[in-house]
Amino acid sequence: MRIAFIGDIVGRPGRKIIQHNLENLIQKHNIDFVIANGENASHGFGLTIKNADELFKYGINLITGGNHSWDKKKDMLVLLETKDVLRPDNYPVGIQGSGVKVVQIGYEKLAVVNLMGLFCMPQVLNPFTHAVELVEKLKIDGIKHIFIDFHAEATAEKRVMMKLLQGKVSAICGTHTHIGTDDAEISDGTYYVTDIGMTGCRDNVIGMESDVPIKKALTGLGGHFNVPNNCKAILQIAIIDIDEDGQASNAFKLKLYDNKAEVLSQTIIN
Repeated sequence: MRIAFIGDIVGRPGRKIIQHNLENLIQKHNIDFVIANGENASHGFGLTIKNADELFKYGINLITGGNHSWDKKKDMLVLLETKDVLRPDNYPVGIQGSGVKVVQIGYEKLAVVNLMGLFCMPQVLNPFTHAVELVEKLKIDGIKHIFIDFHAEATAEKRVMMKLLQGKVSAICGTHTHIGTDDAEISDGTYYVTDIGMTGCRDNVIGMESDVPIKKALTGLGGHFNVPNNCKAILQIAIIDIDEDGQASNAFKLKLYDNKAEVLSQTIIN
């Protein structure tokens, strides 16, 4: 199977560049299933029902979350019950929704897992022990194709997750920092990248207008971050081939810019 993962979608610019490019990418690269992190898709904070439906219409099949999943709480409660939307699975017991979804793709089943790190994050259960138990259960259930969106601040936590689950899952893609890293690899059949990078405005500060972050840096006084209405946008997407044994066999990442025809890609061969 061939799956794709889109990094943190930030506001309208992120949704717009997906609208203009995703359908063509799916057809051109024969993608079977598209996952995207959407916790910043609505005005930069959270996800509304309207915007979730918009993203599904554009070709995204499943949306993952993170520390901003609950910023539009009323909408999120509905989405978790009615749509293919996840929140980190290691939130404390009793929180509505799930961070695991098993989908049928052709003759195979794919488990999509959403986890969140510890450093600078809301209170959650230990993601590492949680991941080990969860992967073991999925394996017992006969599921070999496992994709993990690990939403974490610390690069070390993401790397620990890779070494912990290397050879046991198909792919681990880090999200949250909005800055793409260049350490993508396939090791023992597991595709890994510390952070896939955001999809949204690339000429500001992690998708937000620059004035408030600059003011905070200079004075220590914060403010509300806003997503620009006009900007230069980027779409970042990883495309991963997974064989019948659940091992990543090949992968490449594409970066599309809305102001030029240039497309950057890097192919990884195991």
